[in-house]
Amino acid sequence: MQLSRRLFLSAAALAAIVGLNGAALAAGEVNLYSARQEALIKPLLDQFTAETGIKVNLVSAKADALLQRLKSEGRNSPADVLLTVDAGNLHAARAAGVLQPVQSKVLEAAIPATFRDPAGHWFGLSLRARPIMYVKGRVDPAELSTYEALAEPKWKGRICIRSSDNVYNQSLVASMIATRGEAATEGWAKGFVANFARKPQGGDRDQLKAAVAGQCDIAIANTYYLAQMLESDKADEKAVAEQIGVFWPNQDERGTHVNISGAGVTAAAPNRANAVRLLEFLVSEAAQQWYAETNQEYPVRSGIPTSATLRAFGEFRADDVNMARLGEFNAAAVRLMDRAGWR
Repeated sequence: MQLSRRLFLSAAALAAIVGLNGAALAAGEVNLYSARQEALIKPLLDQFTAETGIKVNLVSAKADALLQRLKSEGRNSPADVLLTVDAGNLHAARAAGVLQPVQSKVLEAAIPATFRDPAGHWFGLSLRARPIMYVKGRVDPAELSTYEALAEPKWKGRICIRSSDNVYNQSLVASMIATRGEAATEGWAKGFVANFARKPQGGDRDQLKAAVAGQCDIAIANTYYLAQMLESDKADEKAVAEQIGVFWPNQDERGTHVNISGAGVTAAAPNRANAVRLLEFLVSEAAQQWYAETNQEYPVRSGIPTSATLRAFGEFRADDVNMARLGEFNAAAVRLMDRAGWR
């Protein structure tokens, strides 16, 4: 029975690959490898098809799996666009040689230089901030100031955060290396890790739930997780989120760490023109408004209002370090986190 099921799954996977290769040869199509959850991108793709007549063939998987697939497919890859989250993943894709440079006045006009690859290999499509979150009533926000201050002894046993395997944390540390240098960042990381309330585990939502449950007082998490919990139909998630406050660190200096979701045209793209057209659509005013209202992310394009939920978190100054630097310092960040005992 198990063997039959494996054979069925293998046949289905092969059929999907063959189908996609066939689709890649057809006109009026674009093949998208996406690391985003389908629900967070499919409505936009449907709108793109409705407006342009270009069919989007979507393959969804984890970022690491898609990168490995692109590398193994090489010049025979049917993919036209790689879409993923975090500048660290986009940098890794560029370093692996699976993306090609694109010059587009539309993309360059819509996306600030800070949020795109200087050579045009990838472009930010939406923003997410990673501030300090705290349990209301247990932490006075007046006690908080910077990420660096979280290494002070008064926070011992009070911090929840994901593991060092998580690229969001790697990029947070990379941003500090870019500004403070590696030695100063390592000194901070050792003090920060010493203040962990528990062994890093789970996702961003899990950190917020652990904080409300009393395992810690503060957590580091991306804003859209909290916003989606506040908008959730699940009463337990909403109840947790309502007990969490948002503090914007480092406002008197470099600003709060932000990151992107983004995309690039693949090196072997058989439908390159359609791929560029899709990227340009994703930074249109209508698409950016959708990101803001539905995904609870900050638009990468200026002049687009954020959702009411995000506005309730307050205005903040974002770190303006170029996203490309986060990828450049990713390996150093991972080594540094390991030396600091961040598991």
